[in-house]
Amino acid sequence: MLAATIGPAALAGDGPTLGEGGRIPASRAELAGVNFIEVCRFSHRLPDDPIVAFGRPGASHDHSFVGSRSTNASSIFPTLRAAGTTCERTSDTAAYWVPTLFQGTTAIPPVAATIYYRRVTVAPIRSLPPNLRMIAGNATADRPQGMAITWWSCGAASGTKPSTAIPTCPNVRGSWLRLHIRFPACWNGRQLDSVDHKSHMAYPVRGACPSTHTVSVPQLTQIYRYQSRGGGADFYLASGGQHSAHADFVNAWRQPVLRMLVEACLDALVHCGRG
Repeated sequence: MLAATIGPAALAGDGPTLGEGGRIPASRAELAGVNFIEVCRFSHRLPDDPIVAFGRPGASHDHSFVGSRSTNASSIFPTLRAAGTTCERTSDTAAYWVPTLFQGTTAIPPVAATIYYRRVTVAPIRSLPPNLRMIAGNATADRPQGMAITWWSCGAASGTKPSTAIPTCPNVRGSWLRLHIRFPACWNGRQLDSVDHKSHMAYPVRGACPSTHTVSVPQLTQIYRYQSRGGGADFYLASGGQHSAHADFVNAWRQPVLRMLVEACLDALVHCGRG
């Protein structure tokens, strides 16, 4: 679904498309720990993808969804906003999803996802525009992608290092399999989507956005937690193998609440934590 069909004209009545934040420049040192956190329980599974295969139910590999309870192949901003949510903040009806994890023929849905909204640029930051759609990671990767964008872990309590492949988590308290996906934080300021669902976004370098994508926005890191200790070649993602990790996002927050969080936390250089 491209920008031409999901433009701002369709969003009237839900407030301005961009927040009024972006007043406080920062040093890179001041950015450490500046975030707010959303926690969303698992909602449902479907072989649907409203970004890559919009309007074509069953045309995708299997996905595990958190956030909006209504996400399906035909989801658009109004339907996501109208649905309930599995997130702690009831104003967050955004759609978040990843390829479903399998062990053999058994699906292992995530228990929940913790989503960090971070400020990672020194430039003034603006709220995510409503109905922004983006993908992080490579769904067709058959070799390690590197750990700048996506990686696996067993959690801080496990004592194990992050990995590009699914690790075997030790049998200790708090040690469970986790999938991490880091999103871009620079927007071109024009499109809510692009042909490859990535080109309208970019990653910052050393706290600065590139000249092609000058609008600094919150950076999402989605962390999916599984009630599994992983390990073994029989674990794989529905998109293929262990290296094809990726995640999707459609911004369907109630926009005044999202703008308030961006301004009071990220723009003000404050760690706000969970809702």
